[in-house]
Parts: sequence; structure tokens; C-alpha cells
Amino acid sequence: MKTMKKLISLLSFVIIAVCLISLNKTNETTKFLDTLDENQLSQVLMPFDDASRKKWHYLPAASWPRKGLKIGELNDIQKKAFSNMLKSFLSKSGYEKTQDIIALENVLVELGGDPAYRNTGAYFFSVYGNPKTDNLWAWSFEGHHLSLNFTVANGTLATTPRFFGANPGTIPKGKRKGERVLGKEEDLAFELLNTLTDSQKNEVIFENVAFPDVLTRNETEVKPLEPFGIEANKLDSRQKDLLRDILRLYLSSIPKDLAVAREQKINKEEFEYIKFAWAGAQVKGIGHYYRIQGKSFLIEFDNTQSGANHIHTVWRDFDGDFGKDLIRAHYHNAEHHHKKK
Repeated sequence: MKTMKKLISLLSFVIIAVCLISLNKTNETTKFLDTLDENQLSQVLMPFDDASRKKWHYLPAASWPRKGLKIGELNDIQKKAFSNMLKSFLSKSGYEKTQDIIALENVLVELGGDPAYRNTGAYFFSVYGNPKTDNLWAWSFEGHHLSLNFTVANGTLATTPRFFGANPGTIPKGKRKGERVLGKEEDLAFELLNTLTDSQKNEVIFENVAFPDVLTRNETEVKPLEPFGIEANKLDSRQKDLLRDILRLYLSSIPKDLAVAREQKINKEEFEYIKFAWAGAQVKGIGHYYRIQGKSFLIEFDNTQSGANHIHTVWRDFDGDFGKDLIRAHYHNAEHHHKKK
């Protein structure tokens, strides 16, 4: 009985916490929208079912035209409100990573890139549905090497597809020389690779040459890739810990409560059967690729372009990208509620 009471208490706390967190996110979103004028709102607000909600990419704006409003067109008050909104949907490290990626545009200009093509202001945001009145709404923020997609349904948040890229992977000169925005994602994977026995590597390495990009690119929906690699249940305790560290790192960009809940769900339901797979070189500086695939998700990492100094990473949820599972539940519950009436 005591155990049941504790469980009920815990569930109640989680439900209340989710509702409060969702309310905070909605409040920060409406506060930001209230700073926009009518012309700006007409660019930002779109119907929830607008086709652009699922049309995403990580190319620069000059190569992939986007709907929405550019952050470069915001005034200081609006930029502050936008930052507060973005912070409410990300962890502290996730927000900092986002800013570091955007700032790499300035590094590319310093390295000789075209300022018209490399632009820290050319990142776009769009809102789908009405956060003030709707239980189902979404928003996106993206530009070069960044695509963040959030869906809110009845107080629950979906955070994928989630793409982070870095060019250069290691900054070769200037004030930020040596900085690696996505260095941990690379280092931890190499650390895991280097702990593997020859027999384990035979299972893990499925191609000797890495791919030019993540395989799923900017697809709207993805299905599990070929099940190459070694299952977690074939790893020793240290190797499993490293695999968990990588998972935790990729989850660390989203709010802590969501990251912890997702990690616990993965550990309980699928961790032992997650597969770690590798393609390409086993040393840095030469093209390499890895992926971690479970029954519900896929992580891809690719570093092949620009002499293996140009990183792409992505987290995809097979049934949860763009809130697919949340939207299905939302309409199912709405239909059930309507029938009960």
C-alpha cells in the first residue's frame, strides 16, 4: 500500500511538473509574440497544418529559403524576449550550444566566407497554431547547421527532429582557435570505439569509408536504418557507461526533466538492444561516421566534409518527430471526449 501511495504521489508530481513547465513555455512564447507588430506576426504565425512545419533543413538560408521571420530583423527588446522563449525550451547547455553554432557564421567570414552567405541574423522562426488558445501548437527555429522543432500537445513537449552542426569542427585560428562546439560528441564516440576488442570492432564497423552526410538528411519521417553494429548487451560495463554518456550528451540540450525522463525510458525499454555502428576512419582528421539506433530513436554523427572538420549531428524519433505520436494522441483523446458527450 505504501509503495502504491508513493507511486501515485510521484506520478502526481510528474504530471503537475509537466503542466507547470508547459505553462512556462507557453507564457514565454506569448510574451515574445506580444512584442511583435502586425507585419511581423503575419510572417511568424501559420496554421498548425501548414506544409512548412515539416519542411526543415540545416543549409544556410541562401541555399534553402524559409518561411517565418529572421532574428536579424528583431529589435533589442524582441531579441531579449525571443532568447527567453528559446531558453525555456532548451537546457542551459543546449541554449549555449545553439548560440555557439550561430556564432560560427562569424568564424566562417573571418576564414574568408561570403558575409552575404554567412549571416548570424539569417536564422528563422515560425509558430504553428496559436499558443494563447490552442492545446496543440508548434514552433521551429533554424538556419545554417541548426534546426530545432518543438511541438506542444496538451501540456506535453516533443523536441525532434533536433539538428546541430559545426563548421569548422575545430576552429583553426582567430580568437576562438581550438574551440570545438561539438567536440564531446566526437570524443566520447572515439573513446568508446577505442575500448572495443577486435572482435567487437568487426561487428561495429560496417563500412571502411564514411558517408558524405548523415544518411537521413532532412527527411520528414525516418524509419530505422539497417541494423548494423553491436548491441549494448554485448558491451562490458565500462563500454555501456560510455554509451550511456553519449546518449546523455545528446539529450542534454533539452530541458533536464525531459532529458531524465527520456533516458530512464530508454534504459528501461530498449537500452540493451541499442546498436552502436561505425563507418570510416578510426582516427580523427579522416572522414568518420557513427550512429546509435534503438527501437524508438536514431542518433547520427558525420564528420567528413571540409577535410573531416565539418560535423553534422541529428536526433530523430521514429514515431515522435514533429510530435507525431503526441498529435495522434491529441486527436484520439479529442474524439473520445466528443463521443462521451
